[in-house]
Amino acid sequence: MALLQSKAKDLGMACPDFSLPSVVDDKIFTLKDFSSSKALLVAFICNHCPYVQAIEDRLIALKRTFDVKDFEIVGICSNDAKRYPDDSKEQLKKRWLEKSYGFFYLHDADQRAALAFDAVCTPDFFLFDQKRQLFYHGQLDDNWQHPTNVKKQHLKEAIQAILTDQPPPPDQKPSMGCSIKWK
Repeated sequence: MALLQSKAKDLGMACPDFSLPSVVDDKIFTLKDFSSSKALLVAFICNHCPYVQAIEDRLIALKRTFDVKDFEIVGICSNDAKRYPDDSKEQLKKRWLEKSYGFFYLHDADQRAALAFDAVCTPDFFLFDQKRQLFYHGQLDDNWQHPTNVKKQHLKEAIQAILTDQPPPPDQKPSMGCSIKWK
């Protein structure tokens, strides 16, 4: 699999709105449904990508680190499910149940959300503050391959900065992963 890096974004960018069905029950969620949390992570993820698979358990653990009123994660899969059947809504739900994600997982079948965010890879992390302005756009941590070798948890530190009214981290390294599988 080819390794891509996420595109640099301007901090302060407004979070694009979305209207997407949950992979679990088809309930439609929009940005407004997450307005009460202090920090919102929009994570473009999928089932088939080895880069996502490598960080998946750490992402699940990150969600459990913070109180739900303070921090929410919205996972979005935008991949073409016809060409990548592991990323079909049914398979996403199966994995969500198996792994007990603990966060919302939405299906972007028409890929409009990925285009609105200008997401390019999986995983691609967009962390927004209470005003839903981009606060952090970068990697989960400094070692996607080996959790035991992680020395710096970039995303966790950015979340803590939001929750303690600190400025955004100045050194934001791009996320890396597989390309979004466009139709």
